[in-house]
Amino acid sequence: MAVTYITRDGTKIDGTTGQDHLLEVIYGHALTRMLLRPFLSPAVSDICGKFLSTRLSRRIIPSFVKKNHIDLGIYEKQEFDSYNAFFTRKIKAEQRPINEQKNILISPSDGKVTAYPITQKGRFWIKHTQYSAAQLLKDERLAERYMGGWIYVIRLTVDDYHRYCYVADGEKSQNYHIQGVFHTVNPVANDVYPIYKENTREYSLLRSRHFGTVLMMEVGALMVGKIENHSESSSVKRGQEKGNFAFGGSTIILMTQKDKVLPDQDILKNSRRGIETRVHLGEKTGYCPQ
Repeated sequence: MAVTYITRDGTKIDGTTGQDHLLEVIYGHALTRMLLRPFLSPAVSDICGKFLSTRLSRRIIPSFVKKNHIDLGIYEKQEFDSYNAFFTRKIKAEQRPINEQKNILISPSDGKVTAYPITQKGRFWIKHTQYSAAQLLKDERLAERYMGGWIYVIRLTVDDYHRYCYVADGEKSQNYHIQGVFHTVNPVANDVYPIYKENTREYSLLRSRHFGTVLMMEVGALMVGKIENHSESSSVKRGQEKGNFAFGGSTIILMTQKDKVLPDQDILKNSRRGIETRVHLGEKTGYCPQ
């Protein structure tokens, strides 16, 4: 299965990796899926996470940088005490400028995005698997507040920048944690498992002036020890760092209310074709129509 996405200038990129091919084999056979199950436990994830925080794990970094063509020159540091320190590296501010137009919705992170309408039937597609907002949030009343709005699904891969920010000025709620089983967010896995019923996720509500109340959710994945959000209820600013993921591919969700946001046309066009659009933290992904 090819994983293709499009940049904002219209360039089509083949994003298929060795990991994609491996997971296609694993999830394509019942036996390999069964053998994988023990490795998805929180205990195994915790052990792997602890190893990746040791100095010994530094040995992985050079080959990873070379394989994924990562330019360390755009980051604040070029040497790291552990693989997790490398994975959560901080980029130079000028590399991710924040669009400051108040009526513009920015991307909270780097990644590959698709956008879908949240319909009255309460179901939407994420990588060939259908979900309802209530299943995602485990809260029917909250899900109802977003009927008629939009959901952005931003998929991060291991070569992406894994810090994320707030999309607007506003008042942030506490963090709501939904316990799950760690699972890969790779699209191949989505063809077999409805991942958001399995993954640990955490969300908060951001009450803003221009965009209503935006729901921001982080979804953990295989090998991720935890979602590292920085604060509970507080006043926040657009572009302010919200948190980061530890090692592994991950996903960020935005949900917007009816008539508050319209996604950019290129994102909508690509999403209707089942193709992701490459975005960067801080750049425009939609706007307030009023």
